Amino acid sequence: MSSDTLAQAPAAPEIPGPADVPRIVPQRRYGQWTAAVVVLVLLALAVTSVVRNQAFQWDVVAAYFTTGSVLRGLWLTLWLTAVVMVLGFALGTLLAAFRLSANPVLRAVGWGYVWLFRSIPVLVQLLLWFNIGALYPQVLGVKTVNLLSPVAVAIIGLTLHEAAYAAEVVRGGILSVGRDQIEAAQALGLSRWRRGWRIVLPQAMRSIVPPAGNMLIGTLKGTSIVSVIAVNDLLFSAQLIYHRTYQVIPLLMVATLWYAVVTTLLGIGQTYVEKHYARGTEQAR
Repeated sequence: MSSDTLAQAPAAPEIPGPADVPRIVPQRRYGQWTAAVVVLVLLALAVTSVVRNQAFQWDVVAAYFTTGSVLRGLWLTLWLTAVVMVLGFALGTLLAAFRLSANPVLRAVGWGYVWLFRSIPVLVQLLLWFNIGALYPQVLGVKTVNLLSPVAVAIIGLTLHEAAYAAEVVRGGILSVGRDQIEAAQALGLSRWRRGWRIVLPQAMRSIVPPAGNMLIGTLKGTSIVSVIAVNDLLFSAQLIYHRTYQVIPLLMVATLWYAVVTTLLGIGQTYVEKHYARGTEQAR
């Protein structure tokens, strides 16, 4: 092969080296970093202000945090929350069945209940039940004056209020289940009870649990309103102490910290329950 032939031969393709590969430069988000620094500085200033502010009297907070009267008030708050949630969702489930019924009378009754008890503020409901003797002095020959204790009034008022919201939560969860799931269960010959228990309820719980968890936390904090009718809950227990010692701020902080502790634990529990019912879906990842 002559030298002219070698000169005319095509050159071998060049293999790009590390220097020829384009370098990927991450986008610099100076605004995000600046905002994060500003938020952290403001948060640090706020925490420092709370910790170093002598008006909070943290030594008094620590002294009263686990006293017997406060713990008894906390127990009543937890007990009242549990009773109201159980009774409220039991009645709410029945009302949801009314609203989904083919019977127009039941649908009207369910809708009317939800409308009425969502329209009346819970404080007004408690005061009405507390003064029921002024409206109906006697019912079936029984005097209603002082018939209901403050705790009974709290249970009745909060349960009726809670049931109106629970009915909508349960109804929304049931409606979230696809019609094809129910038709498939019918095709398999499952009874109405088994369709509801094995097919509808497990899928509806994915939509019911998040708002129900929020309702639970809201009910826990909402029980503080029963202090206006002298129910010895957590807030009322703190009020009894600061009415005697005039240490208002530290006793309010005692109640606030206990509410924060319990709502945090409930939030953690809600997360695990949501993961349980989200198994097999992308939400569980």
